Amino acid sequence: GHAGTRISAILFLLRQRWRTSINRAAEAMTLFAVMCAGIYPLFHVGRPWRAYWLLPLPNADLGMWPNFKSPLLWDVFAVSTYATVSALFWYVGMIPDLATLRDRAKDKTRRYAYGLLALGWRGSARHWRHYEMAYLLLAGLSTPLVVSVHSIVSFDFAVSVIPGWHTTIFPPYFVAGAIFSGFAMVVTLMILARKVYHLEHLVTMRHLDNMCKVMLATGMIVGYAYSVEFFTAFFSGNPFERFVFVNRATGPYAWAVWIMVTCNVVAPQVFWFKKARNSIPIMFVVSILINVGMWFERFVIIVTSLHRDFLPSSWGYFRPTAVDVLTFLGSIGLFLTLFLLFVRFLPMIAMSEIKGVLGGAQAHKEGTR
Repeated sequence: GHAGTRISAILFLLRQRWRTSINRAAEAMTLFAVMCAGIYPLFHVGRPWRAYWLLPLPNADLGMWPNFKSPLLWDVFAVSTYATVSALFWYVGMIPDLATLRDRAKDKTRRYAYGLLALGWRGSARHWRHYEMAYLLLAGLSTPLVVSVHSIVSFDFAVSVIPGWHTTIFPPYFVAGAIFSGFAMVVTLMILARKVYHLEHLVTMRHLDNMCKVMLATGMIVGYAYSVEFFTAFFSGNPFERFVFVNRATGPYAWAVWIMVTCNVVAPQVFWFKKARNSIPIMFVVSILINVGMWFERFVIIVTSLHRDFLPSSWGYFRPTAVDVLTFLGSIGLFLTLFLLFVRFLPMIAMSEIKGVLGGAQAHKEGTR
């Protein structure tokens, strides 16, 4: 779900008016997903109270200095920058709606809180001019940044010499996969929100149909990347690369590979048919399958490349422990909790943008200085 900011930014730059019903939820989804992902390094340190040692700060007392050649340090800069810009993009887009909530609040505490967040917004022509310029700049900044952050994360694997990881297709493969899983997650969340909060008049079948088409296109790109990986492994003549991919398809983790292929490549093909794109149950099931498939993709990339290395004596089989499973379930719970709090206290739909696309609406009224 880390591509929500890019989904919103690209649709904004392309002036796609149907984004207005999904952009806020997509941006929030990204922000909460990054927050959940940021917890994992703390867990894996073993001593979270010493996590500040990982920060790229010179520390003469500990004898540690940042290693700028390490891909893990690249991740720190890429992900932190991405999280900051995503938060700004999300927050700036909400300012007019926060002002609306401030003006309608009946509770003094809420009026003060929303007023503080609205930054004195009054809807004047000057305010709208600066707002639109800032939002456009953040959208333009977010788009290449999202491409770069997923490319840099893929370098964690691609710049290593481990068979199965050392491949140049990883950057575009990760970017396409992020858009693919991002739209799937947005569809999952918006179908649930549409039903629970009765938003059928705002999140229409047209919105869901468009998202299904994007999932179909990006799913085919991901499927192409899978096939190129296999082709390159055999075409390269490297016996170790060849062994890794044969082991993936026929070895002890073959079940995970074929679940991944089924969910990410086969399942989205139903969206060639308009009936499937107009069926809420089918869309919901396929979006869940895609999310499951993308989780298995990460599992396959990491586990199947490491469980059998160059020495047969060190081969093993990874079995997740109760701690692994509970940590994973806890991150899902944290994400859903944050999203539900967002829906409860902040506008899930961009009200100011919805007003701008309604027939006969005048979003930025003149003479309101």
